[in-house]
Amino acid sequence: MVMLPGIADKATLVTGSSRGIGYAVAEAFVTAGAKVTLLAETQEVVDAARRLEEAHGTDVGSIVCDVREAASVAGALRRFGPLDILVNNAGLERETRLDDPSAVAMVSTIMDINVTGMFRVTHAMLPMMKPGGVIVNTASEWGRYAPGGYSAYAASKHAVIGLTRSWSRELAESGIRVNAVCPGWVGTEPAMRTLRTMAERRGVTEAEMTAEIEAGQDIKGVMEPADVAGLYLFLASDLAANITGQAVHVDRGKFQA
Repeated sequence: MVMLPGIADKATLVTGSSRGIGYAVAEAFVTAGAKVTLLAETQEVVDAARRLEEAHGTDVGSIVCDVREAASVAGALRRFGPLDILVNNAGLERETRLDDPSAVAMVSTIMDINVTGMFRVTHAMLPMMKPGGVIVNTASEWGRYAPGGYSAYAASKHAVIGLTRSWSRELAESGIRVNAVCPGWVGTEPAMRTLRTMAERRGVTEAEMTAEIEAGQDIKGVMEPADVAGLYLFLASDLAANITGQAVHVDRGKFQA
């Protein structure tokens, strides 16, 4: 990973970082010399931090915390020291069809993790953020448009972009920049589960569904988590000192504003 100015030795917290995009982002910051702490809801995050320590020969912290629980967030983060960079990545992606009797409960869960949970963590960490700090939120390409059947997830990612824009204005006087990353299709377990569900609904094979998705991209293929991690690193670096309030896509050309 390229060493970008303004990353080395910066205290960095990455939520939802035991696997997938969050883990790749955490590893990118570790490689760039940041002092990284991982946060996720299960003990898996402890193992993830240990893997990063062994791979890169540096200390990596870990916090077990459910972002849905205010007391858990407050208790887990109370003793966290000064913070330079906050990456809000914790999220849940599930189908929520209107004809599904269980969908209402799932809508509540998705919004609580993806939106309110992001607010809880940011609210708890804000007093610890230094002037010149950076917040990077994980939105999605579905924060710009919405496929059928995933209304709650799409709504939550639209909301993340709204939080990003509002916080950018609110925190500007404190010298804190806020941006969002909108990943396209990435080969994570949740995304591949969604692909399989969509293929089944459409009555096509997974290969056919993948080909349809790729047809909307200028660059073909499904990205891996490491392919999007660099954008988080850039937005947190001094090279992006004049960028705030933006939702930036890394989607191989699918969405073009």
